[in-house]
Amino acid sequence: MWHDFREQFPIFEESIYLNTCSLGALSRQSRAGVERFLDLWREKGASAWYELWLGEIELLRERVAQLLTCGPHEIALMPNVSSGLSAIGSALDYRERNRVVCAELDFPTLPYQWHARARDGVEVVFAESRDGIGIPESAFGDLVDDRTALLAVSHVFFTTGWTLDLRTLADIAHAEGALLLVDAYQSAGIKPLPVKELGVDILLAGGLKWLLGGPGIAFLYVSEELHGGLDPRTTGWFGVEDQFDFNAGQRSLREDARRLEAGTPSPASVFAARAGLDLVLDPGVEVLGARVKAMMRLLKVMASERGIEVKMPEDEERWSGIAILPDEDPRATVRALAGEGIIVDARPTGVRISPYAYNTPLDLEIMLDTIAALRVD
Repeated sequence: MWHDFREQFPIFEESIYLNTCSLGALSRQSRAGVERFLDLWREKGASAWYELWLGEIELLRERVAQLLTCGPHEIALMPNVSSGLSAIGSALDYRERNRVVCAELDFPTLPYQWHARARDGVEVVFAESRDGIGIPESAFGDLVDDRTALLAVSHVFFTTGWTLDLRTLADIAHAEGALLLVDAYQSAGIKPLPVKELGVDILLAGGLKWLLGGPGIAFLYVSEELHGGLDPRTTGWFGVEDQFDFNAGQRSLREDARRLEAGTPSPASVFAARAGLDLVLDPGVEVLGARVKAMMRLLKVMASERGIEVKMPEDEERWSGIAILPDEDPRATVRALAGEGIIVDARPTGVRISPYAYNTPLDLEIMLDTIAALRVD
């Protein structure tokens, strides 16, 4: 099974790719999807919008809803997660609840949205990490109170792979009347995200990483209970009813999550993202996640055998697909590995490794042996 899966990704003909948490490898299917878009552009010009491209957007919306086990009407499509955060951030009323609780290990784009709303009176507070790897859920409970509008956190921390328990966080937020917003970019595709069961109110992710769809498309889940109360100031013509009536005299927002959409999406990205999602949904997130966890176990064992330190959560239940190999000069090591055809990434504390279902034990062995040799030199 995994041999056939790997065959869909031509990058492995020339490289060892261990950087999916930055960008999923290009599949033959996503490439074919983009080529289909180009063919339709050539053949039909602007008429492709009405005949096919708008339908492709709705097919993608349905696939995302399938991934999250929610309704398509609860999904808004965005060009990136920052745009989604800006839309939802502009739609909330902070007059009675002006606190947003984040984590110091979050990817910065998440707290940036609420730092930018200081002029609206928003206060951002952070749950702190004692070890630089993770944060227990109880730390958020100490900060969420009756002033809190949002508990806004990453499902998986981008530098350490630490995974938070979303059900516990939802209970913490809801006990104080706050909403739970989740940045799931580093978990969508390798961890199940049944948003209703988990109690998540708002969730953002996209095709860039573990969903294998490339850049240009992200998605925003908003629970249907919230739709009527959201009036975004970041807006555009895709967010209104009867958009092709081109009525500039009034702004009648859609009744569902699409009210948070703004401008025209990129059809090329839509085609690529849907092809990537199909690759994920075929085996299923649970199967892909189990494969990733097996690769992480191998990474830990093989690194130990070579005397290479690996920073990752001790508890396997906290694992995702990210590990850090501490390094004195991670950028130089990443450049040296690239010279050997091994693609990984650098973060301030070390070399970041993110094996995926298309990787093999041999990929890990070659990468670790190369790092060991570089350190001897």
